[in-house]
Amino acid sequence: MVVVVLEEMRIRSLGVIDDAVVELSPGFTAVTGETGAGKTMVVTSLGLLLGGRADPALVRIGAGKAVVEGRVTVPADASAAVRAEEAGAELDDGALLISRTVSAEGRSRAHLGGRSVPVGLLAELADELVAVHGQTDQQGLLKLSRQRQALDRYAGDAVAVPLAKYAEAYRRLRVVTAELDEITTRARERAQEADMLRYGLDEIAGVEPRAGEDTELAEEAERLGHSEALSAAATAAHAALAGNPEDPEGIDAATLVAGAQRALEAVRSHDPALAALADRIGEIGILLGDVAGELAGYADDLDADPLRLAAVEERRAALGALTRKYGEYEKGVAAVLAWAERSATRLTELDGDDERTGELTAERDALRTELGGLAQALTDARTEAAERFAAAVTAELASLAMPHARVSFDIRQTEDPEGVEVGGRTVACGPAGADEVELLLAPHPGAPPRPIAKGASGGELSRVMLAVEVVFAGTDPVPTYLFDEVDAGVGGKAAVEIGRRLARLAKSAQVVVVTHLPQVAAFADRQLLVEKTNDGSVTRSGVKVLEGEDRVRELSRMLAGQEDSQTARAHAEELLAAARADV
Repeated sequence: MVVVVLEEMRIRSLGVIDDAVVELSPGFTAVTGETGAGKTMVVTSLGLLLGGRADPALVRIGAGKAVVEGRVTVPADASAAVRAEEAGAELDDGALLISRTVSAEGRSRAHLGGRSVPVGLLAELADELVAVHGQTDQQGLLKLSRQRQALDRYAGDAVAVPLAKYAEAYRRLRVVTAELDEITTRARERAQEADMLRYGLDEIAGVEPRAGEDTELAEEAERLGHSEALSAAATAAHAALAGNPEDPEGIDAATLVAGAQRALEAVRSHDPALAALADRIGEIGILLGDVAGELAGYADDLDADPLRLAAVEERRAALGALTRKYGEYEKGVAAVLAWAERSATRLTELDGDDERTGELTAERDALRTELGGLAQALTDARTEAAERFAAAVTAELASLAMPHARVSFDIRQTEDPEGVEVGGRTVACGPAGADEVELLLAPHPGAPPRPIAKGASGGELSRVMLAVEVVFAGTDPVPTYLFDEVDAGVGGKAAVEIGRRLARLAKSAQVVVVTHLPQVAAFADRQLLVEKTNDGSVTRSGVKVLEGEDRVRELSRMLAGQEDSQTARAHAEELLAAARADV
């Protein structure tokens, strides 16, 4: 049962299409029409909906912009629906509305579920919704990386599980190797850095600065430089407070305060308020005595030794030199000590390079061993899957009028002395393992297996592609397949078999085929005709569903170019009857 279906597309001002609606079957839809009628615009339109490149040349002449709108039914729990809702999109009655606009100036806009979104999001969803196959996609199948991806996809968890472990080990190995290379190649630079740091730390250790020492020394230097003035001021202040022994008649503050206190003491018992004032004057006297004592001690302790001043200035000069070299001068010794702390940590790291090199080397060797084992597991899983995959595709080719063709895989590794050991050989490894996977085709008995790029004609390549997708459909189906001229270069019985295989594929997925072959179109559940009007454009009525007599006429035209030919009509009716009986 198909749970994701592309229901319809509306195309406006794209190429030869003026305004048309393409209604698709949930099963097999064939799109037919005269050459140049605009059939491939269906593929182009879907490509735009899926985040493809916007080419302003696609905009119809005279139009300002081209617009493609699509409606896709998506279950609410499908990953595509969840991702769309994360981007702010909303489902419309179980359907996801997708819109893409391309202006004639080349600007492109995308909308998903009513919200403007980056075009890249449409491309992200495309991987889960639709598989598009045209001539360019067949060319993609010729790339070895795509062939390996196809085999891995077919193998499922047998490859996916070890591949995930391999990828993590490979990533870690790259990190370890890069760090090891950095340590090794920069050994001289790191040694020079260590010498510089060691010299600086030794110089700082020789001076032994203390936190806040520069501030203390600056204050002491200021005091020593003005010792005479400070001493004179302290002596004068002491005399004013406590008196001068050399002037017994002088009046000092302590004597005056003591007299004031005695005057109040005599009458304090008569008034509590005056008694309180007497107490406060007593406190002043005590405070004056304390200050006077400290002034006397300050004057006695004041060091006016010029030798001490010279020593202080010398120490300040040493600290200043450190500050200029290892810190910010405005921040003083604190910046020097911070530099020393950082440098000691860095020096520990640099001095530990030898130890770190040993640790990294051991980890690298262990990772290389682990990587070799995982690479071997990948090779074994791919080899087993390749046999099943090749047998299944070969069986499909037999039903596509290639009964003697044989498909096989060449799984090989490349010798590399710098690589890892896999199966007793040292081989190159990449992000996906050590294997190079190549799909080979022997089209007939006696022919050696050759890469499909060299061993398959255009028609054979189309059938190989279809056979691969039919095999995939049974293991990892994509909701919708779109084939553009996949039957190119094919005719006769092979065309009938292609139609039959597409119909079989449509039992598990939605299939849309742009075709010129009546043998293929006859198997479709729905046939759409694309035709131009007299002015050379395709309008809304120019894409219509063919039923009954109209479908017979179109098949007759495709068979003989004469839709009214009785012979062609008989053949068309026979094709339809045979297809219905087969399905």
